[in-house]
Amino acid sequence: MTATAPWTTSKPTAMLVLADGTVIEGTGIGATGKVQAEVCFNTALTGYEEILTDPSYLGQIVTFTFPHIGNVGTNEDDIEDLTPAARHGAVGVIFKADITEPSNYRAVKHLDAWLKARGIIGLCGIDTRALTAWIRENGMPNAVIAHDPSGVFDIEALKAEARAWSGLEGLDLAKVASSGQSSQWTEKPWVWNEGHGTLDAADAKYHIVAVDFGVKRNILRLFTGLDCKVTVVPANTGTEDILALKPDGVFLSNGPGDPAATGDYAVPVIQDLIKTEIPLFGICLGHQMLGLAVGAKTSKMHQGHHGANHPVKDHTTGKVEIVSMNHGFAVDSDSLPEGVEETHISLFDGSNCGLRLVGKPVFSVQHHPEASPGPQDSHYLFRRFVNLVREKKGEPALAER
Repeated sequence: MTATAPWTTSKPTAMLVLADGTVIEGTGIGATGKVQAEVCFNTALTGYEEILTDPSYLGQIVTFTFPHIGNVGTNEDDIEDLTPAARHGAVGVIFKADITEPSNYRAVKHLDAWLKARGIIGLCGIDTRALTAWIRENGMPNAVIAHDPSGVFDIEALKAEARAWSGLEGLDLAKVASSGQSSQWTEKPWVWNEGHGTLDAADAKYHIVAVDFGVKRNILRLFTGLDCKVTVVPANTGTEDILALKPDGVFLSNGPGDPAATGDYAVPVIQDLIKTEIPLFGICLGHQMLGLAVGAKTSKMHQGHHGANHPVKDHTTGKVEIVSMNHGFAVDSDSLPEGVEETHISLFDGSNCGLRLVGKPVFSVQHHPEASPGPQDSHYLFRRFVNLVREKKGEPALAER
């Protein structure tokens, strides 16, 4: 495809313009305006609000392969970014069908109004299967998504903007997604018909410092659900400041952008923390930067892994989990040095999904164990981490499952 794509509407009010000159026309939804970003696709059937507020999607336009999005509306409980006022998450979204009216007892706002409020530019009414197939064959493209109710667009200018964008490689977005100051997290996991509880300070048994590269709320909730006091610190927090908090364990969060770029300031800190023997756990971007810290390499993936139906095998247990994925970079398995074991792999393509340091309380995973596609196949990883803390304190281990 090098010209106007065949999946168009008769009166376009929005368009996606790829860096190769492909123009995809549709109906605009959400915010108006335009933005440069990378286009990916997500195969999840549910959880669109969590996906669109996941800071790991900053700098990306999410194409949903499931055709009907919006039927459960939106609410205040399913937002994942830590600082919603800053609206970290996907910058654009693409649907096949028009947004339907919400039909769920938890809904408080129509998805279109919610997209407008968060500044997310949307496009619907296109053949998302064709776009997904294009990405699978050609990789995730740089693009511009634009929405103007007047339907007036300077297509040549949009093509030039799409070509000119540098893309995600070499881009440190963690400093954008990260919270600007330290804070305490006390909210516990959601319980049906009760909502979120709060961890009382008197009930906190362990202290976890979470380095925020774009952390998701439900990760923090699962820590408090295991009676952990959680202190969230900005992405660029130094080793001395982290150790001054006297943590029982340190967590390296998920986040957006190129791990090598964020690693310029984060990797030396991670290397210092490994030497302290304090238990260390990383997820997603945190996993990738841990890989860099121990001498491995990361690389940009062709189409990435984005969805809630990904099978991952845990070599330490021999079990297969169905997990949630959201990453466009990966740790190169062949680059793992001696003393670092590969613990998890993707059963889709064999790519690395986990590592641990032999003889040290340090491990990480590429996927998102706080999500619930399995529904709780990977929650054991949080107990595995807390068990490292308990072991260091001479306490008996919790059952992982």
